[in-house]
Amino acid sequence: MATATKSLKKQGSDLAQSNKQLEILSNGIFKNGELPTFKAKISETNQFPLKAKKLEILQINVGYMCNQVCDHCHVDAGPDRKEIMTRETMKQCLEVIKNTGAHTLDLTGGAPEMNPDFRWFVEEAAKAGIKDFIVRSNLTIIRANKKYYDLPEFFKKHNVHVVSSMPHWTRGKTDKQRGDGVFDKSIKALQELNAVGYGMPGSDLRLDLVYNPSGAFLPGDQSAMEKDFKKALMEDFGIEFHNLFAITNLPIARFLDFLIASENYEDYMYSLVEAYNPAAVANVMCTNTISISWDGYLFDCDFNQMLELPVNSKSKHISEFNEELLEGRNIVISQHCYGCTAGAGSSCQGVVA
Repeated sequence: MATATKSLKKQGSDLAQSNKQLEILSNGIFKNGELPTFKAKISETNQFPLKAKKLEILQINVGYMCNQVCDHCHVDAGPDRKEIMTRETMKQCLEVIKNTGAHTLDLTGGAPEMNPDFRWFVEEAAKAGIKDFIVRSNLTIIRANKKYYDLPEFFKKHNVHVVSSMPHWTRGKTDKQRGDGVFDKSIKALQELNAVGYGMPGSDLRLDLVYNPSGAFLPGDQSAMEKDFKKALMEDFGIEFHNLFAITNLPIARFLDFLIASENYEDYMYSLVEAYNPAAVANVMCTNTISISWDGYLFDCDFNQMLELPVNSKSKHISEFNEELLEGRNIVISQHCYGCTAGAGSSCQGVVA
């Protein structure tokens, strides 16, 4: 995969439009019956319609701006993306955080730290007493500019659980997926997080890494990969972390663009369907999560957000958030959902089955 320098949106690509992505996912091998649709597949095991359970996780995307343009990015994030959550929308989110039964707050982006109100939001959200407060960091942001150098200390002060992308423990594979120099900056950032106590044995400052494959294949066994990552990062760089989450690339946005350009789309969809695991369906993240977009709209998950598939509920925006209406709703699905139910399953927290 060649590393892009502009988002699909900036390139004017057809695939920057969610309706074009959904068209591809609904036609071809799924329309002609070569492969079963996701709806047909989960119907076989009496799991359709997929229903939302009790809300546990609020995942908030505070903007698509990022200092990297990663090959597989399902958000199509980058320096040229200007969609940023306003403080006004953040205030509406804070009201929900204070009044919801959700125990986990998950801030994502782009690089969430690039939102000008990020620190204010973290400080205010920390006061709400959420049990697990996650920030998804690409690591390089910590070294991108002097104004970010103190992020490890800032995260520590607010007891933020740092979940960081790390494609591989080698420079070659990481830079190929993320861009030249990303590996070295990521290693430096991890060492700085370790220095303030993150990821150390017995430490309450949680540092987890996220791995996703660089090509058109599914991730390997999560626990075996975690051992490999821990051994290599400790031996080569003295780095410690708590857990590794292995995440399957979903066939949307830039990864879908790659699959089509490399003529791997059909093979990849076959792989996902063949690896379908009905046991993973019961615990997919959309059943206990609400994803909130930078402009305050509600989605079943981050992937549906990018495909502009809003929640199937009268409560569609953070300003009219109603937990009772959202509980028990039918989850909106399409063929990309196979990515979360293949093998051991996949979610933002790693495997689910």
